[in-house]
Amino acid sequence: MNQNLLLDELLTAVTQSPKYRAMAPDLIRRIGAAELAKRRSFKEAVKGTKNKLHQVGGAYWDTAVDYPKALARLQNAEDEETRRQIYRDLMRLHASTRERLPILDEFYATTLAGLPPIHSVVDMACGLNPLAIPWMPLAADVVYHAYDIYGDMLVFLQEYFGLMGINGRTHHQDLLSQPPAEPADLALILKTLPCLEQAESGAAARLLGSIQARHLLISYPAQSLGGRGKGMVGNYEAQFWDLVNSAPAAAAGEPAAAAGRDWHITRFEFATELAFLVTTS
Repeated sequence: MNQNLLLDELLTAVTQSPKYRAMAPDLIRRIGAAELAKRRSFKEAVKGTKNKLHQVGGAYWDTAVDYPKALARLQNAEDEETRRQIYRDLMRLHASTRERLPILDEFYATTLAGLPPIHSVVDMACGLNPLAIPWMPLAADVVYHAYDIYGDMLVFLQEYFGLMGINGRTHHQDLLSQPPAEPADLALILKTLPCLEQAESGAAARLLGSIQARHLLISYPAQSLGGRGKGMVGNYEAQFWDLVNSAPAAAAGEPAAAAGRDWHITRFEFATELAFLVTTS
């Protein structure tokens, strides 16, 4: 069978599952093509594709989100304090943002302190992170680009942007097939690089090489989804410094220069997250 027709058939088979229906088709096709090339049968390729998609994104959702209900709650909120509680409630539904909730009040205030006004942001594999915009020290006229593979979630986020008066734009695409083209003051790459590496070896380096941002906030989880943290910070820190081809890591809060690049890097360690602020020039 023609390869494109086979990929179409695989896409149809994978998206019959509600778990993968809203995922970006270009991501499914890219992973599916690799699985078809190495599996003995079409059935095995479909199963392998689903396993990869679970690693990339599916594992981070515990339950389906009722987006219309969430939007209605925001529409009916009467004050900022109520809205912030709703944001927290919603961020609890995605594993990545749920892990950040205990440190949310300090995470952005600490990592982005001292930066010049941030007028543009690209948020890679954003999940529900744009709901944390009220905690971010951004300029009032900020343009916020949110990238993710879940189309239904991005529809909700676009409505959230409009409701809250945020100049935000959502992008339903695979970061590796079609990396962001917008230059930005800040790129948020929060707990994203390990997921990309699980999908495809070398993906993290390729993404970093494509980003056009003055500052990059890159982070890694301090524990697994199951709550195990032994050795994770050390392993991820080694991965990061290897990725940027750097000299030994800086102490917490102290800047360092990445060898071979005009990058300056500051390390931050929180209870649930390891972060690096990169200034690219």
